[in-house]
Amino acid sequence: MKPYYQNELTTIYHGDVNQVFEQIVLPEGYTTISDPPYNLGYHYDYYDDKKSETAYLDWMKFWFSNKSVIINYPEAMFDIAIHMNKKPERIVTWVYPSNTPRQSRIIAWFGCKPDLTRDGQPYKDPKDPRCIKRMEEGFLARLYDWWEINQIKNRNTEKTDHPCQIPLFLMERIVRVTQPSFVFEPFSGSGTTNLACQNLGVKSVGVEVSEKYCEIIAKRLDDNLPMFHNELAK
Repeated sequence: MKPYYQNELTTIYHGDVNQVFEQIVLPEGYTTISDPPYNLGYHYDYYDDKKSETAYLDWMKFWFSNKSVIINYPEAMFDIAIHMNKKPERIVTWVYPSNTPRQSRIIAWFGCKPDLTRDGQPYKDPKDPRCIKRMEEGFLARLYDWWEINQIKNRNTEKTDHPCQIPLFLMERIVRVTQPSFVFEPFSGSGTTNLACQNLGVKSVGVEVSEKYCEIIAKRLDDNLPMFHNELAK
């Protein structure tokens, strides 16, 4: 199947993910990392985000029963885990200050475990002499199992025309602590998962049903490809 977009790290396919998946070959041991549709009736460009509960859970089970990392709201994540008859190896809560009805989501690892020592966070008290010493030595504070990372708002320079874009910083952290050898993103959306992989030198394949969103993904990947090359040159 001909890719919509491709560079040395990333391949993007345009089409229905069920049909695309039947025509491509993924390497053994790949990890599915995704912020999938939440089945809450969001107004996407092409996809109808309102399946029956059973159809939605069957869909999630099909895509995430292998080694995977999923973002979703807590209640849905519990339902997905029960339906898959699998418990997560690890859960982290993503929290964000917001005037929306929800201020947190769950990140769950199935069939794999994150290494939270692979990343860090700023010190809560940077004036503490012990923290100053650690910072001088180049160390960040230990990463908690809750991550406060702002959502992407309309005035954010990272914002695209996708209605449910997640922060690149969040996805880069997920990829960094998961350490996948190859990533599959069945619901690429604005391309954040694939872009995070590209920035960190991880090969990935993404599928997106909307051609409009594929255009967004291709532009983001092209615009940021020099960043990857610059990191290689260091």
